Amino acid sequence: MSDRIIAACDGAAKGNPGPAGWGWVIADAEGRPERWEAGPLGRATNNIGELTALQRLLEALAPGTPVEVRMDSQYAMKAVTQWLPGWKRNGWKTSSGRPVANRELVEEIDRLLGERDVTFRYVPAHREDGDHLNAIADQAASDAAVRQEAAGTALGNADMPVPAAPAAARSTSRPAKKRSASAASAGGRGSRAIKAKFQGNCPCGKPYAVGDMITKHGARWGHEACPDTP
Repeated sequence: MSDRIIAACDGAAKGNPGPAGWGWVIADAEGRPERWEAGPLGRATNNIGELTALQRLLEALAPGTPVEVRMDSQYAMKAVTQWLPGWKRNGWKTSSGRPVANRELVEEIDRLLGERDVTFRYVPAHREDGDHLNAIADQAASDAAVRQEAAGTALGNADMPVPAAPAAARSTSRPAKKRSASAASAGGRGSRAIKAKFQGNCPCGKPYAVGDMITKHGARWGHEACPDTP
């Protein structure tokens, strides 16, 4: 059996930018959650929340620890596994010549990764069959963003955050709402889903990637599975 422990981390921003938070959970090699932590970020972007969550998770792991980190943020994962070498070669400039966003966080994560045996695994978010650890980290980050309070095992919060049911599961447990023709023509929830041609941010505070299925939430585009968002 592998002795590589499993962990997950996530960030959240209610508005992007808006009230933000981060969260992580560490499990044993069989995926049983053992400890977690979350914290507030004041007003920040979802990307800052995602990177901060990874930074805080790595800080919580002793140097040399073999760990599989599960994340639903393609931005944060690609930033530290794919784009980082090029940014360094280009003097911390992107391919378009712009300064790298959130450079301080990326540099600190790079340093921490150099002292730990880390593998990354991308897991989709907001799915009924999604990764349980990622769902815990997501809920912890979301709670921290809303409450703007730190929490976790080390602070006496022994119980793990309980993930909210995915949108698809919630929709089957409540009657469907009737929508007027005017609401439908205004592009509200219920519009047909399409594949995203560009990256963007859902009203739920999380990004969607090129090729993801998205639909209208009021005047904005977002994840097809997300609930109605004011």
